Amino acid sequence: MYPYINLGFAHIGTFGLMLWLAAVCGVLVLHKNLVRHGADADAINIVTMVVLFGIIGAKLWHELQDVTDLIGAWREILAPGLHHPSAVFFGFLHWFQAGFAWYGGLLAAIAMLMYQGILSRPNGLTGARAAVRMMDLAAPAAAVGYGVGRLGCLLSGDGDYGINTTLPWGVHMANGLTQYTRALVLPNPPTAAVQPTPIYELLFSLALAWWLWRRGSGQKTLPLGFLTGEYLLLSGLGRFLVEFVRINPKLYFHHTLSNAQMAALGSMLCGVVMMIVTRQKNAVVPEPLPKVSKDIQATT
Repeated sequence: MYPYINLGFAHIGTFGLMLWLAAVCGVLVLHKNLVRHGADADAINIVTMVVLFGIIGAKLWHELQDVTDLIGAWREILAPGLHHPSAVFFGFLHWFQAGFAWYGGLLAAIAMLMYQGILSRPNGLTGARAAVRMMDLAAPAAAVGYGVGRLGCLLSGDGDYGINTTLPWGVHMANGLTQYTRALVLPNPPTAAVQPTPIYELLFSLALAWWLWRRGSGQKTLPLGFLTGEYLLLSGLGRFLVEFVRINPKLYFHHTLSNAQMAALGSMLCGVVMMIVTRQKNAVVPEPLPKVSKDIQATT
């Protein structure tokens, strides 16, 4: 576990660093997908807005699960008073650096992505069709970004790892060789090896991204919205399965399913419904954007 990379006076949080890397990977994949499908849109702007709203949505989802703790946290943040703005600001940053719920981020990110689709009008579509088209185009990028971002959870030790294990690839959530106290949620016992579930999610996400990329290759056109349905179904399935070896508390059905698994079932259901509803819809035939010649680039 390496929550920070120390470079002299600079202390770079690995969670934020991996979040940035996830956004970069998402931009690259989305840009290439936009180009090959002839959608004239700004991948950097789209990903920036989606990530920003995703972070806010994930934080709100997590905090609103326990309003009492939220009120107590904000009382502590504001305790220094307005006469000490720096103390309030750093208290806010400390509170904001941990505690995010994936499905809250997913919902907020989807809403922003649809709005970006309406603004950019990919392939000349407008309104709801443009919003759905953008979700289809962004599905492979979303899978890659999620997988890479999960590495930040593992490095920072924020409690997204798995149950105790004796498997040879088990990891120790330690800051160095002996310091275990930096983990936000300690293994039990603290020296136990645990399952590296973020690694599982990374591998699954990369496989999912490959599948979605091939499905949207244009060799076989899919109905508008069908690829989004596949993403919701398969990403939900991956999250549902990994939760069985995660440390999240099991709260439902006689303590057999976690909160994340219930949300994953909702994602899977939405995906199946979307695939059924859209299976007879007309497909958008992609036409890659024309390549700009080097001579033209040199004169601009």
